Amino acid sequence: MSAARQPAILVTGGLGYIGSHTVVSLSEAGYRVVIVDNLSNSSIEVLDRIEQLCRSSPATYCGDVRDLALLGTVLERNPVQCAIHFAGLKAVGESVAVPLEYYDVNVNGTLILLRALEAAGVRRVVFSSSATVYGDPATVPVDEDQPTAPASPYGRSKRAAEDILADACGSDPRWAVACLRYFNPAGAHPSGTIGERPNGIPNNLMPYISQVASGARASVRVFGSDYPTPDGTGVRDYVHVMDLAEAHVRAVEHVLRHPGFEVLNIGTGQGYSVLDVLQAYQRAHGRPVPHEFAPRRPGDVASCFADVSRAEARLGWRASRSLDDMCRDAANFEASLAEHARAHARTPRVRHAATAAA
Repeated sequence: MSAARQPAILVTGGLGYIGSHTVVSLSEAGYRVVIVDNLSNSSIEVLDRIEQLCRSSPATYCGDVRDLALLGTVLERNPVQCAIHFAGLKAVGESVAVPLEYYDVNVNGTLILLRALEAAGVRRVVFSSSATVYGDPATVPVDEDQPTAPASPYGRSKRAAEDILADACGSDPRWAVACLRYFNPAGAHPSGTIGERPNGIPNNLMPYISQVASGARASVRVFGSDYPTPDGTGVRDYVHVMDLAEAHVRAVEHVLRHPGFEVLNIGTGQGYSVLDVLQAYQRAHGRPVPHEFAPRRPGDVASCFADVSRAEARLGWRASRSLDDMCRDAANFEASLAEHARAHARTPRVRHAATAAA
C-alpha cells in the first residue's frame, strides 16, 4: 500500500490552536494525518507552520464538519482509523448571545461526523470536550464522577455531544470513544512556530496577557479580586498545550485498543490564580504586564482544578510542563509573530495553494 493510502487519523479543526499542536504530536508519533477545517477561527498560514515542524504536508480539506458530502469524500479518499473531533465553537459569552449557532455547530456537527464515520466503517473517536460541563463544581479537585451542570449554552452543547457519543457506544459495542474534558490549555510549541492566535478579542487569559505584553492591548482586566482564594483572584488548572496534544495521542492509542465510552479530565491537577499567571508571564517576558482589577463576571467560579488520576491510570499520561514553561513558550510565540509580521512587511508573499480539493 502506498503512503497516501496508509491508515490515517482524521482531525477536524486541525488548524486551530489545540488541533494544530495535536497534528504535530500525531505526526511525531508516526501517524498520517488528514485535516478538515473551515478556517472560522484559524488560518491557512498554520498549515505552512505545521509543514515546517513535520517536514511533510498533511492532506488538508477546507470545509465545514456539517458538510456530510465533504466528509464522505474525505473518508473515501483516506482510510481513516480514528477521528479526533476538535471542530466547534468555544466562547462561553458568545454562546449566550447566539445559542442556536452553538447547538448547530457543536451538536449537529458531531452528529453529522458520526454518520459519516459510521458509513465509512470507522467507530473510533477522541472528542474535544471541556471542564465547563461541570459548571460550578461542588468540590475541588474535580473528578469525572461529579455531576455535570453546565452554566452556558457552550457547556450544554459539549455535554449534549458527550451524551450522543455515550449513546452510540451503548448501542453498538464496536464504538470506542474517549471524551477529554480539558481544563485551561495554555502555552505554545517550544519552537515558537505555532501557538494560540485567536481571531478578535481573546477569550482565554494567556493570549490576552501576551497581547498586552506585546503592546497590542493596553491592560489585562482581572475580573474579581475578592474570591475566597489565596490572593482573591480566580484559580484555574492551566495545562500546557503540548501536554494536551500528547494526551490526544495516548487517547488515540487507547480507543484503537479498547472499545467503550470513557470520560477523562485533562489538566495538571494544580490550581493557579490569575495573579500567579501574570507573575509567571512577567518572569518570562522580563518586563511588567499592565493589569487592572474589574468586578467579577457572572458565571465565573472561584476555583476549579482537576483530579487527573483517571487519565494517568487509563492513558498512562500525566502533564509534565510547568506554568513557567507555558508562559515562556507563549511569550516566545508572541515574539515569533512579531518577527513574522516584520518580515512580511519587508517581503510580501502569497501563500501557495496547498490544500486538497474536495
